[in-house]
Amino acid sequence: MKQLSKLRWVLSFSLLNGLTGWAIAANFGAPGPSRGFLLVANKGDDTLSIVDVNLGIQAAVVQEGATTGHEVAVSPDGRRAFVPIYGSGGVGKAGTDGRLIRVVDLRKCQVVGTVDFGKGMRPHRPVFGPKNGLLYVTTELENSISIIDPKTLRILGSIPTGSQQSHMLAITSDGLRGYTANVNPGSVSVLNLASRKLVTTIPVATITQRISLSVDDHWAFTADQTKLRLIVVDTDSNTVSSSIPLPGLGYGTAPTPDGRWLIVALPAVGMVGLVDLTTMSVVRTLNVPKAPQEVLVRPDGAVAYVSCDSSGQIAVIDVNNWRLERLIAVGPVDDGLAWAKLN
Repeated sequence: MKQLSKLRWVLSFSLLNGLTGWAIAANFGAPGPSRGFLLVANKGDDTLSIVDVNLGIQAAVVQEGATTGHEVAVSPDGRRAFVPIYGSGGVGKAGTDGRLIRVVDLRKCQVVGTVDFGKGMRPHRPVFGPKNGLLYVTTELENSISIIDPKTLRILGSIPTGSQQSHMLAITSDGLRGYTANVNPGSVSVLNLASRKLVTTIPVATITQRISLSVDDHWAFTADQTKLRLIVVDTDSNTVSSSIPLPGLGYGTAPTPDGRWLIVALPAVGMVGLVDLTTMSVVRTLNVPKAPQEVLVRPDGAVAYVSCDSSGQIAVIDVNNWRLERLIAVGPVDDGLAWAKLN
């Protein structure tokens, strides 16, 4: 009850101060407040942080009750979060094999449901289909994507990826295609989500990590883990079209809503890079705390949030002015990010 009361107080305070915040932001050229919360999966203590980004505080913490959630997705109505429980190891490494997805009511700030796969599958990256509202989750040990009905929490089926270590997933805006980053095989699998079939597998590197799509779905971006570059896949031809040189090994990426920029985490050098998608080159960098992991761009495009797992902090970046606006303390070994809109 304390968590719920605290979140209600923070929510009320944030909304009451919204107009004042907008006025201050307009005067100083800073991003205005947003109607939403940031969710953060903390691998170090098996928790989910609910962050008020307007106030810059962790408003509530939800215990997952299992080890451990790496990623998180929010239902389209903003009311529930889905946290796959991956296990205690890293990708391709020894550890427990998770078999659950925790369902969190974001108003009650507590776990209210569980999807149980019945055996260890290391579920990892959850993504909602933008058209059908179904939940697609990478199930790594099965070399597949599992399909969940988020209303009934029933497992509806799966799609083979044709590869081991299908760790991350991106879905096109029309909901028809999915792309997985297959870590140690160093490939990208292309999936037909309607027919639930593998289309092809594209070799991209010796080892690759993370994946995102351009706003127009024409490019897929994945980070080579053996060379300082992002691999660019042409999704029309399903071939590697080019690469983008980086000042350090890349990791998580996210495009801005206007389609102009791609923001990339550079963990080894403690930076975030800004890629101009017209020239396919890094044009700016910014120092952040150690080991930046995942990037989430706010729906209005004004702010990017970056999880920095060595510091237990979220770096808040003013995208338009390319500056570090603030740091928000969350849980230890923070990683996956998601946006929960307010209704």
